[in-house]
Amino acid sequence: MTRIKRGYIARKRRTKIRLFTSSFRGAHSKLTRTISQQRIKALVSAHRDRGRKKRDFRSLWISRINAIIGQNKQEVYNIYNRFMSNMYKRQLLLNRKIVAQIAILKGNCIFMIANEMIL
Repeated sequence: MTRIKRGYIARKRRTKIRLFTSSFRGAHSKLTRTISQQRIKALVSAHRDRGRKKRDFRSLWISRINAIIGQNKQEVYNIYNRFMSNMYKRQLLLNRKIVAQIAILKGNCIFMIANEMIL
């Protein structure tokens, strides 16, 4: 029986995985078994944290809007949820990211929008 030399395909697969984990520290970038485990762990973390990033930014925008609305001297809308519910009732289609940017850059514009919604 002839000798079968394995290695080309397996080596190609291992080097592909090694390229992914080349920046990891210690055995996580050197040993094949731990390389594959750390690759799976990294991909799982990346997938999980994509959703977490969306949640974190949404909560940041909400807290920014709430902080600006809380500074209102006229007490028109001193609570975030009243402000946003009235925006949706009036069909002002501004998402929280845009409203937070308006609140930070031009705080008076938020109060102008709030006064228009009351009238």
